[in-house]
Amino acid sequence: MNIYFSGIGGVGVGPLAEIARDAGHTVVGSDKSQSLVTQELEEQQILISFNQNGSFLKEQQENTPFDWFVYTAALPENHPELLLAKELGIRTGKRDEFLANFISEHNLKLIAISGTHGKTTTTGMAVWALKQLDIPVSYSIGTTVSFGSSGAYDPDSEYFVYECDEFDKNFLHFTPHLSLITSVDYDHPDTYPTEKDYTDAFQTFIANSAQTIAWSNDLAYLKQVTNETIWSLGSEEVTSLELPGEHNRRNATLVIKTLEYLSIGTPDERLAALSSFPGTDRRFEKLASNIYSDYGHHPVEIAATLQLARELSDNVVLVYQPHQNVRQHEIREQYIDQFEKARDIYWLPTYLSREDPKLAILEPKDLIHNITNSDAVHIADFNDELWSAVQAHRDAGHLVLFMGAGAIDGWVRQQLAN
Repeated sequence: MNIYFSGIGGVGVGPLAEIARDAGHTVVGSDKSQSLVTQELEEQQILISFNQNGSFLKEQQENTPFDWFVYTAALPENHPELLLAKELGIRTGKRDEFLANFISEHNLKLIAISGTHGKTTTTGMAVWALKQLDIPVSYSIGTTVSFGSSGAYDPDSEYFVYECDEFDKNFLHFTPHLSLITSVDYDHPDTYPTEKDYTDAFQTFIANSAQTIAWSNDLAYLKQVTNETIWSLGSEEVTSLELPGEHNRRNATLVIKTLEYLSIGTPDERLAALSSFPGTDRRFEKLASNIYSDYGHHPVEIAATLQLARELSDNVVLVYQPHQNVRQHEIREQYIDQFEKARDIYWLPTYLSREDPKLAILEPKDLIHNITNSDAVHIADFNDELWSAVQAHRDAGHLVLFMGAGAIDGWVRQQLAN
């Protein structure tokens, strides 16, 4: 097939382009800007345009007609490329439709990793462990990684490991052979207007899965009645692996239980595989001496990552960019004690994306009023003053952690490159 991926630089769609390419399909795509994912794809000779007005799609369609136009959920219904694809009679579908079709067509057993937090790291751990144990694996991870592509298809694989996120109800389009649930806290109010909508979706996901492994506290939160298809784990079962961060040790435990369920490796082999996990990009990723970048943008993620950072340093400095104004309206009262492990907090304006125009834009001062260590907060912005403060902290031996899912990662990488 000849496939066009619109939004190819996103962490959901980019890996699918690599999977399609591995399976022998012709792949091209577009995005509004460059990213770590587009850099990875271009290194693999995948043609990408950063002009999405429709001209590139039309030009490519004239050369070799497309069989499928696959697009990101972030693409608006009136997007020029989507409108043109429909006008040209090209089959259109979101990433979940394409991937569900691919998994079925290749007779793969889906290992779906879902949850509010920890999906990317846990997916990376699962792929890494299977590779270390010499098990062929196909997969899609929602970030770039040091040990392979973001997405891959191995024709010898029995399993497909997928970071199966709940945004846009993506995870409800699959019937997994095995599902892992990393954690559950109410999130994505733009997709789930109420907390019940959110928990109901996870209950449906579990019902769609042949087998599920989850933590007992999350199952209790979901009011999920356990049965023979649900493996409930207690906190006492967390592995004692020497991985930094309590949340990482919990994620590793889920992967170890997965390998046990699938009868892959011995107990010692499983532990050895997870002990050597190198991490994934944008998840407490070390960019330079005393500089780390993390994708976290939810209060629970912030607390967990700061706990990890404090295992490495007694002096942790957080530079935080909240994500989405609509999300801040939902979680503003949840910002309380999650920041206590940071000695200084540089609070940036919220990154705006897919916003409700009727909602007032919340300023930093509107978000920090409940924080228990608010005296440690400095209102900041992306400028030379912030970078000078960061450099001073580095010189003092402090660990500086940049957190957020928006522009913050690109900014710090640019500063380091200058």
